[in-house]
Order: sequence, then C-alpha cells, then structure tokens
Amino acid sequence: MTPVDRKGTFMLGPTLEGERVRLIPPTEEMLSNYIRWFSDMEVTRYLSRMMPPSLTEEKEWFEKTSRSDRDVIWAIMAGDRLIGTSGIHGIDWLNRRAGTGSMIGEKDEWRKGYASEAHRLRTKFAFSNLGLEKLTSSAVVENVGSIRALEKSGYQQWGIARRHIWAEGKWHDMWHGEVLREEWLLLNENP
Repeated sequence: MTPVDRKGTFMLGPTLEGERVRLIPPTEEMLSNYIRWFSDMEVTRYLSRMMPPSLTEEKEWFEKTSRSDRDVIWAIMAGDRLIGTSGIHGIDWLNRRAGTGSMIGEKDEWRKGYASEAHRLRTKFAFSNLGLEKLTSSAVVENVGSIRALEKSGYQQWGIARRHIWAEGKWHDMWHGEVLREEWLLLNENP
C-alpha cells in the first residue's frame, strides 16, 4: 500500500504506547480541557491564538478535524490523566510531508519529558505508518522547552524567521525545524 492509498485511514490517531505517555484518539468529552488550556495565557503565550475558543468553536474544530484526510490528532495521556494534545497537520500526500504541533496544557506536567516522548511516538507513526518523508515544526525562539523537545525527537533547525510573531507587546523570532525520515531512521535503528 502506498502512502497515498493510506490517505484518510487515520483522522483521530490510533493509540500509541510509550514508556510514560500514551497517545490516544481524543474524544468530544476532552474538549472542555482544551478550552481550559486555551484560556490560560501562560499555556498559550507562544501560540498564535489570542482568544480561547468557545465550546461550539471547539466542537466544530473537532468535527472538521476528525473527518480530515490531511490531519491526525491525539490526546496525550500520562497514566489516566489528560495532559495535552499532539498532531500531524496539513499532510501533503503527494510530497509526503506535514507540519506537526503539540501542547502540554497541564502546567504541573511541564519539564517532565512528556512532550519529547509524544514527539517521538508521533514521528515514528508518521514515518512508519503514514510513509511520510519529512515533518516540520515551529516554535517561538523563547520557547526553549518546545525547541529542546523537538530536537530530542530528531528535528534540526533549518531557519529563524525574524520578527515573525507579535505577542505580549513585542516581536518574537520563530524557530523552524524539520526531521527527515532517513535521518530519523538512522538515529532510531537500535532504540
């Protein structure tokens, strides 16, 4: 089966088991947690979204994304606790590339390595199951934790977009990174 034949097979991601986190298909019942996270300015300070979504907006997003053949989304679980979300977005099936993103919404779970593990699980799925060749991601340069988590998953910086985001009354530069399937496989031959 070619990667293009797989298009539409996974909209809400399948369960992926890690050592400390589990990526599971999100449910509509989880959306209230997402809204709570988007309402916390400390959680969203590096995101481009300025206002939290309403429950109606979040349900519309969930419905649209769960039908998408270009996005795969997960809820990040630490034990039985929902702590964040992760996804592969805008899949270009012809060129076999996509963007990625994650958010750990529970602040008391920051700096515990959960995002790094979620990135590794998501990256393995993208390359092994979807047949993608390249993943990209971006982060505001001050978001050192996100950049570090991406780098631990094999992402390498390919550029800095200067004065790219206006937030908190000032301009911020944006880090851009990518990971190629071939490089990721070399790093993960003997996990």
